[in-house]
Amino acid sequence: MEDIKVAMLQLLPAGTAEGNLKKGLESCRKAREMGADIALFPEMWNCGYEIPEDPDRLRALAVPADGEFVDAYKKLAKELDMAIGITFLEAYEPMPRNTICLIDRHGEVVYTYAKVHTCDFGDESRLTPGDDFYVADLDTSKGTIKVGSMICYDREFPESARILMLKGAELLLVPNACPMEINRISQLRGRAYENMQGIVTVNYPEGQPDCNGHSTAFDGVAYLEEEGEWTGRDTLLTETGEEEGIYMADIPMEQIRDYRSREVHGNAYRHPSKYKLLISEEVREPFIREDSRR
Repeated sequence: MEDIKVAMLQLLPAGTAEGNLKKGLESCRKAREMGADIALFPEMWNCGYEIPEDPDRLRALAVPADGEFVDAYKKLAKELDMAIGITFLEAYEPMPRNTICLIDRHGEVVYTYAKVHTCDFGDESRLTPGDDFYVADLDTSKGTIKVGSMICYDREFPESARILMLKGAELLLVPNACPMEINRISQLRGRAYENMQGIVTVNYPEGQPDCNGHSTAFDGVAYLEEEGEWTGRDTLLTETGEEEGIYMADIPMEQIRDYRSREVHGNAYRHPSKYKLLISEEVREPFIREDSRR
């Protein structure tokens, strides 16, 4: 399989819902001209990651997963023969969700994922958390790949990428909206390493509140054989700067698949029967938080 080209749409919001839609569609067209197989947006693109305190205003910003906003990207994906990971504040009850729809090159939604690990210590306490992680076969012109998503804070829980690996994901598409620095980037490096997955994260650029660009792509291939010896390598494929732009990540799917077929990470040598505490609902000090939702 040829490398899968993922366009990282590190964009500034236009300031209005209509402007965001127009800019998003134009950016997808530019991404396709650059050779993209998949275009990925930062978190909650339709409203530029805005979460008002007023419930009525919050609901007014939300759009339905089967509404005109997503439909516009479905039509464009089919026209461009390119997959699109479109993000939005989703109209939902009792309150909106932080959502990504992955649309294939035929204009069909292959999964709709809502952020499981909402930031309940902040504005996202006003949103409804998602209830599961999803993996789907994504048909590309270069072949079929298994894709799943995390959203921003999901990255900080090893279980997110782990369950996606166990469900078969080879590539994770991760919308983001926060400052990306060495520790958060290291979390992504760790998730890619331990699950042998490609991970592409797209952040808002400098100029968006509390964001700084530094979108990244990792291939999860930690060791390569060179001249008969196995040597460690950085799994980072690309890291953008802070500036707005469309950046391309080439994901070496054939290399990832070969590596996964013989390396020791992922699900090769796990002992699930010894991990029963992981599904316990009990929380002890020092981790008790009054604002935590489970």
